[in-house]
Amino acid sequence: MTDSTFNLGGYDLSGFIRRVRRTADLSQRQLAKAAGLAPSGVAAFETGAKVPSLHSLQSILHAANYQLVVVDSDGRLVVPLQVWREVADGAGRRYPAHLDTILDPVYGEWWADIYGLARPPETFRRSRAYRDYQRRLSQWEVRVTRHSREPRPKPPRVPRSAIAGPHN
Repeated sequence: MTDSTFNLGGYDLSGFIRRVRRTADLSQRQLAKAAGLAPSGVAAFETGAKVPSLHSLQSILHAANYQLVVVDSDGRLVVPLQVWREVADGAGRRYPAHLDTILDPVYGEWWADIYGLARPPETFRRSRAYRDYQRRLSQWEVRVTRHSREPRPKPPRVPRSAIAGPHN
């Protein structure tokens, strides 16, 4: 794979590396030494002959006092989901990564509440429609003022058992 086919945010990665090195006012050798890479590697990255690994790219950016971040389509910084060590099972596995963990669920947040079973210390939301509704409601509460005519989001029609999942 050559760099001409590898783009980052719609731009050639080799152009980013050249820009970073030149803005930091470093030669290829100086950048390579600071990043712990071979000078021939930096040269190959800049010409697009090779694509750097994520670790090499981060080393280059760090050596020039830059950092790699993720932004959404509106340019807002995206931070990773928080993972609590306490919510892993005995084998160290987390709950499904695509589900939001609920610590200390209250009545109604666990599917077995309707059967009177003991509530676990954590659970998760299974219904995508309900999770999306909660996010829309949260955005509405934060962004919409009293003077807005935008109506409060309506909850989805989902079975109660689909709102929260069992303890794994």
